[in-house]
Amino acid sequence: MRALVLVFVLLVTLPAAAEDIVLGLSKDTVSINTSFDGSEILVFGAVKREAPIPDDPRLQVIVTVAGPDETVTVRRKEKVLGIWVNTDAVEIDRAPSFYAVSTSTALGLSLSNTEDLRHRVSIPRAIRSVGAPDTIADATRFTDALIRIKSRSNQYQLNEGTVSVDEQTLFRTAIELPAALTEGDYQTRIFLTRGGKVVSKYQTSIYVRKVGLERWLFKMSRENALLYGIMSIGIAIAAGWAASAVFRIFRA
Repeated sequence: MRALVLVFVLLVTLPAAAEDIVLGLSKDTVSINTSFDGSEILVFGAVKREAPIPDDPRLQVIVTVAGPDETVTVRRKEKVLGIWVNTDAVEIDRAPSFYAVSTSTALGLSLSNTEDLRHRVSIPRAIRSVGAPDTIADATRFTDALIRIKSRSNQYQLNEGTVSVDEQTLFRTAIELPAALTEGDYQTRIFLTRGGKVVSKYQTSIYVRKVGLERWLFKMSRENALLYGIMSIGIAIAAGWAASAVFRIFRA
């Protein structure tokens, strides 16, 4: 069952800036159950202005969705005496479990390096890795490997040119959430930029929660590990016995 989350933007007057947006969620929770196979977030936006639209540079829009941060250990494998073994390892201090960036044009044209460093918009900037062992000279390659692995499973996404902007006022996009989601708060940010500079931004949250059987098993594994372990062993034994019985029937 594919869940659908609609995100609507409400207009608010903020005199401190010439162009303003604010994000409101009509549904701020994504429920994960046994039939969950992903979700799609539809984002609609509008810009509130107190002055005419500037002729140049054109307005660009960036939308990011970030899952809960986690610590990740990335290991490098090398062939030693014909056997693949783990050699070096780097611990990534903070990496989002899911991260998507959608833009109205190429990210490099929408955002300058200085603004990217300030707001941590791009995927590499969203990852924090410090304190790598001194014996590892190419520690940045471990971060690149993490991005490559996460991108293959659609957990890291760079969707350039997927935000439609009409008359520099209305914008919309869709972001796909994969089936393998980590439970927690997903920070959603919208940036308005001109000439690579951020002129307005807003942030809110989407809540991803397990429900039904998944929620019950998750809570049991955290709150009553002994009972959870006994139940898991019992299920494994029952499944093995059932498979053996079926096999005997077919052999008879």
